[in-house]
Amino acid sequence: LIMGILDKIKEIENEISRTQKNKATEYHLGLLKAKLAKYRAQLLEPQGKSAQKGEGFDVMKSGDARVALIGFPSVGKSTLLNKLTSTFSECANYEFTTLTCIPGVIAVARTADLVLIMLDAAKPDVHRSLLEYELESVGIRLNKRKPNIYFKQQKTGGLKFTHQVPLTHMNEKLVYTILHEYKIFNADIIFREDCTMDEFIDVISGNRVYLPCLYVYNKIDQISIEEVDRLAHQPHSVVVSCNVGLNLDYLLEMLWEYLDLICIYTKKRGERPNFSQGHELVMRNGCSVEDVAHRVHRSLVSQFKYALVWGSSVKFNPQRVGLTHRVQHQDVMQIVKK
Repeated sequence: LIMGILDKIKEIENEISRTQKNKATEYHLGLLKAKLAKYRAQLLEPQGKSAQKGEGFDVMKSGDARVALIGFPSVGKSTLLNKLTSTFSECANYEFTTLTCIPGVIAVARTADLVLIMLDAAKPDVHRSLLEYELESVGIRLNKRKPNIYFKQQKTGGLKFTHQVPLTHMNEKLVYTILHEYKIFNADIIFREDCTMDEFIDVISGNRVYLPCLYVYNKIDQISIEEVDRLAHQPHSVVVSCNVGLNLDYLLEMLWEYLDLICIYTKKRGERPNFSQGHELVMRNGCSVEDVAHRVHRSLVSQFKYALVWGSSVKFNPQRVGLTHRVQHQDVMQIVKK
């Protein structure tokens, strides 16, 4: 069944690449792209009720954040892991043909907080676009935000289409053509920005994941300084050498920034806060006192009276705050129980 779907996907992709893009072919292209998105979605779903449990695997969510490390064989993924963390990585090298054959492997990336694509600086740029294409095809959108389109299916009333800005890529007929391919005949659609056909299909599919992505070019000790400079100026890119240990501290800074994490310190009454490494709580930026309390202990929220906070999120040091107060990086917090 999977091979059948893969053949159909290949067929449609070939037809899309053969079709010239112009006004006359845009409806045909719209249909093809909608069909392609439907087949790709089928690949990610378990096949039927009698589907055998395949080779898929599940990774327990643990730790402060999850990073999916993706790259071709021998680009230095294990070396990077061993350098950045104190673990010794044993890796399974999946021979890279297409990731769609092993949806379970790549679907794990959909639950990550950040994708880290590792590339060999000495290899051609096509490697970057190959990996991007594979991730795109399993519904992962890198360094993009969700298109600003309101879309809601209704029971009756037909299709109602409006737009609040002039549209240069889409029109009413094209929207209806794509929706009919999805067998949707009753829905409200409002374009709040000038979106493309692909973005509209993403909204209808509804199973897209929008993730930040960092491109890490390894082995820069093997290329010219001009080439290092060119790669370092690519968007969302960091250049490193794992073997020589070049620029790894900057990579860690960038990881922290892209994951949007902050440190919170807690203290007990009458004691000084412990600022030594390993005693901080790593939280998401924008988290509240309630989130921190929950992180310290599950039962703490029910016994919570107020918290004292020192740091940049308050006007006075310390300041009494409630559960909804938003904390900031390196704040110190003391929780007072009932």
